[in-house]
Formats: sequence, structure tokens, C-alpha cells
Amino acid sequence: MTDIATFAAGCFWGVEQAFREINGVSATEVGYTGGHKDNPTYEEVCRKTTGHAEAVRVTFDPAVVSYEDLLGVFWKIHDPTQVDRQGPDVGDQYRTAIFTISDEQAAAAAASKKADDASGRQRGPIATKIEPAGQWWPAEDYHQQYFEKRGGGACAIRPN
Repeated sequence: MTDIATFAAGCFWGVEQAFREINGVSATEVGYTGGHKDNPTYEEVCRKTTGHAEAVRVTFDPAVVSYEDLLGVFWKIHDPTQVDRQGPDVGDQYRTAIFTISDEQAAAAAASKKADDASGRQRGPIATKIEPAGQWWPAEDYHQQYFEKRGGGACAIRPN
């Protein structure tokens, strides 16, 4: 049995790479969610007119890795205090967000956010939004497993 988690933490290439390395994650897909236009293209999302975030949909086995463990990775791989940006990448498509598919995920995400905020690990208040998952639009094929196809590289996300 598998479950789905969806995270936005800046450039989706690096976020996908980080989650693909986790034992218990069986698949990842980069795409767009949280916006108002059907079937957006990368170019449209980059123009900041669709409201979508670059996000990663993670398919995982909860018997091997918990949703809470994935949330722990999420907080470590990016700066959740930045609003509509990650490092040099600026725009609402790079916002920090957790898109939940159930009340249980929403409660776990809220508890995890509160705990991370209270930990003092972040340099300011956490800006991450927790929202119900909306329509998912897969990104174009050339974005999927981008670093595996192109070799090496990393986006402006925090190292573990």
C-alpha cells in the first residue's frame, strides 16, 4: 500500500532529487498545483500568472517511511522562512507549501510546522502554507528526474 505527499519548496528539480533518495519513496513526479489555470505550462507558471507552485508529488510506503519523516526532510531541505522565493529563485511559483490530501496529513503537517518553528532551528517565523491539495498537473517530461537525465547539479535548497 502506498500513500501520496505533495511538497513545494522552491525549484522542483532539487526537491525531487532530495525525496528520491529516501528509502520507502517509490516514485516522484514534479508538477504544478495550487493555481487557477488548467494544464499550465512551465513557461506560464514562470510568468507568475497561473498561481501555481512548482511542487513534487511523492509516492511512498508508510510501512517504510512515515509522512512525519517526509515532513522532517521537507523542513531541512529548504528555507521555510522565505516568502515566494528560495535563494536566487524569486516568484510565487517557488513558495513553500505543503499540499495535504487528508485531515490526518493536515494535522500532521500543522504539528510538524509548529514543532519546527518552536525548535529555533529556523532563522525566523515559518512562512510555509498548509493547504488542501488541489488539481495536480504533471510538469513536462524534460523536468521529470531532471538531474538524473542531465547529470549532477543542485538547486538552491539546503543540504541535509
